[in-house]
Amino acid sequence: ENKAVFDAESAKEVVKELRDSFVTGKTKSHRWRVTQLKAMLKMLDENEPQIVAALRDDLSKPEFESSLYEIQMLKNSCRLALKEMNHWMMPEKAKTSLTTFPSSAEIVSEPLGVVLVISAWNYPFLLSFDPVVGAISAGNAVVLKPSEMAPASSSLIAKLVADYLDSSCIKVVEGAVPETSALLEQKWDKILYTGNGRVARIVMAAAAKHLTPVVLELGGKSPVIVDSDINLKVATRRIIAGKWGCNNGQACIAPDYIITTEDYATKLVDSFKCELERFYGKDPLESKDLSRIVNSNHFDRLSKLMDEEKVSSKIVHGGQRNEKNLQIAPTIFLDVPVNSLIMKEEIFGPLLPIITVDKVEQSFDLIHSSGGKPLAAYLFTNNKKLKRKFVETVSAGGLVVNDTAVHLAIHSLPFGGVGESGMGSYHGKFSFDAFSHKKAVLYRGFAGDAFLRYPPYTPGKLTLLQALLSGSIVGIIRALLGWFWA
Repeated sequence: ENKAVFDAESAKEVVKELRDSFVTGKTKSHRWRVTQLKAMLKMLDENEPQIVAALRDDLSKPEFESSLYEIQMLKNSCRLALKEMNHWMMPEKAKTSLTTFPSSAEIVSEPLGVVLVISAWNYPFLLSFDPVVGAISAGNAVVLKPSEMAPASSSLIAKLVADYLDSSCIKVVEGAVPETSALLEQKWDKILYTGNGRVARIVMAAAAKHLTPVVLELGGKSPVIVDSDINLKVATRRIIAGKWGCNNGQACIAPDYIITTEDYATKLVDSFKCELERFYGKDPLESKDLSRIVNSNHFDRLSKLMDEEKVSSKIVHGGQRNEKNLQIAPTIFLDVPVNSLIMKEEIFGPLLPIITVDKVEQSFDLIHSSGGKPLAAYLFTNNKKLKRKFVETVSAGGLVVNDTAVHLAIHSLPFGGVGESGMGSYHGKFSFDAFSHKKAVLYRGFAGDAFLRYPPYTPGKLTLLQALLSGSIVGIIRALLGWFWA
């Protein structure tokens, strides 16, 4: 079947069509936004089996994870936007000062225009549509570029958007590097990209040519600090849920490595062995509750991390692989060298190294020495002093104490990175704000026109205006008295 080539000229036409629609004001209306979000909810309700099947084709993702972490979380985003959008759209009152008295002011949220969302393969539906919910609720026209690494999901996304949403304002462009490059050549009013740092640099460089603002949702080596004064069974289960229960470790907020004391490491490993067998059986490659590795390139990358000479001997649990089926079992390493490959790059898979220290407080120095700021960081402890130090000293996109990954589900919290783990944030109202411009508006009448601002300029006028601008009542009184006595 011959497929039309999508090049820079095609991308230009798509942007022009959407910009023409946006200029009509269609997307700005509350009614349009509500209609599209309700249509998205209907789309998710009527096509859940097809979505689950596409995710199974792309990743062998368990139905439990697909339904809960992709579909249900998307529904929650839509429902929250429908409930709160009218409030989000209302102008925010702002204080004024004596300088402009009498006056009133407000901050008006207006849509940016035509925006581009480039999503990732590991959560193809959630990471595609969750930003789109924000873009729609803010009143924008949108182009969505799903990841070609999840082809079944990408194809279904394109079909569903065409069937359920307003195609004059919301479009999907499928494809790989050529199509993405063609899109990035265009001028957008904002770009949101979810993925890795290498591609993020390309996106940011392309955006810089048009001074386009960007939101980058990346990743990093998210650490887990495990203290000894905890409920070990609960902690182990929560780490497993955040690591292997999130797409078999192929998640940007998955625990990347653990830091614990040398004395406690053996107990922690034993607990992992027990709970992992309970969850995934004696042969986890036979389990239906683990996703597979997305493709052979990532399988080979993870195998390289496992097979490094100074790492392969450190496996204390797991290590089974099936190259044909792209499966890797949950694998735990103990005391891998900090200069090994597995500790230098984000793992993004089912491998979990454990690093030991003499005292748990040394964990913070180890995190700082890595040089990066992760997307997430986790601490398991009952020590209040340690919790405070964790919050005060660890710089990450988000922190969670005594659990992993669950902050993603709290829409009142911003989700985003810092430094090389990303910039900007979204979720809930933060999604609305990410795709809105906060426009400052000041209202004045014709009364109270101050002659002070007009020529001829005099020392008395200058003194009084300086006092007005400073907001000091005492200064204003002194300036008026000085003028009077002069």
